[in-house]
Amino acid sequence: MLTPPALLAVASGLALGLGLIVAIGAQNAFVLRQGLRLEHVAAVVAVCALSDLALIFAGVLGAGAALSRVPWLIPVVCFAGAAFLLCYGVLAARRALCPEALLPDAAGARTGLAVTVGTCLALTWLNPHVYLDTVVLLGSMASTYGEHRWEFAVGAGLGSTIWFTGLGYGARRLRPVFARPAAWRVLDGVIAAVMAALAVSLVVRGVSGA
Repeated sequence: MLTPPALLAVASGLALGLGLIVAIGAQNAFVLRQGLRLEHVAAVVAVCALSDLALIFAGVLGAGAALSRVPWLIPVVCFAGAAFLLCYGVLAARRALCPEALLPDAAGARTGLAVTVGTCLALTWLNPHVYLDTVVLLGSMASTYGEHRWEFAVGAGLGSTIWFTGLGYGARRLRPVFARPAAWRVLDGVIAAVMAALAVSLVVRGVSGA
């Protein structure tokens, strides 16, 4: 049975984890789109949730402190992540400008499981923001809970799991809206803009950290 301090650590981790993750970004935009398409949703949710869990626990184990001792690594990851996000944004922009490829159930529009999982992994592990939020910030916060740092990590991981599950499977409720090609054009246009903005922010961070 969890003690009051342990419960407080779990609740704090849950609140901070949700606070960091409930914002539009590379991961969330991809999960939303897959949920709307009803395409490999379970695999995408599992990849995102398990990746977050691995990064959170790595942070609690001290990976954040270790990363601070390798200053040249951050700019490298920033530039690599920016390049990938920019490419993904270009693809989203092309979808927004190509009406015949917008409907989620159009012939030939579906993507294979391997490609979907690979894209999801890249959007997660090539995004430095994920490391800053999970490994560095959550790892640092967990250390303030002393012997209850693992309960804090469990709470943060639970927040990620709840969010990605709700986003992936809840997106289907919006499918009536996205029955129109115009709605997909707007969504892909927003995704393209978000990816471009994230790519620029990573380049700026990489230059300042170089």
